[in-house]
Amino acid sequence: MKAIYLHVAGALALTCLIAACVPAPRTAAPAPAATPAPAPRPAPPPAPVVTEPVFDNYLDAPQTPGDWSYAAESQETFAIFGTGRAEPLAIVRCDLRTRRIGIGRFGSNRAAAAMRIRTETRTGMLEAVTRESGSPLVAAEIDARDALLDAMAITKGRFALEVEGERTLYLPAWVEVTRVIEDCR
Repeated sequence: MKAIYLHVAGALALTCLIAACVPAPRTAAPAPAATPAPAPRPAPPPAPVVTEPVFDNYLDAPQTPGDWSYAAESQETFAIFGTGRAEPLAIVRCDLRTRRIGIGRFGSNRAAAAMRIRTETRTGMLEAVTRESGSPLVAAEIDARDALLDAMAITKGRFALEVEGERTLYLPAWVEVTRVIEDCR
């Protein structure tokens, strides 16, 4: 039986030697798999259109539900309007260092928007921009001596805060707003 093993081993060795000397037939490399073109991203949906009732006079509009609260910190004072600290709608802020008043609308995260303040005696157009805040906020700043602030403080009952693309806020002209304005003067 040993002779059989020798013959088999010799045949295997000869086969291996021949296989090493003769190159293997070439096969064409598989074509790389075509990567599908990325699907086009759908266009972002347009900003929702806010439809509101139209009033001949903003004073005829119902007041936005909520209350003003006043707070003071080392370098600022502010009045926040909303239905509680968890849901602020608007802010009037005095920067005591610069003597500038900021007026902001929470709930909007637009990069920039037109802001209009309407009072009984004056209307003011401001350019609002996104501000750093824990909630989405667009705000504009004006000098503390601007006559628009006086009009907000003495208007008959309320003033309107309009931000492009958002519902209008009809805010009461309470003492908290006047106090912030006076803090900056």
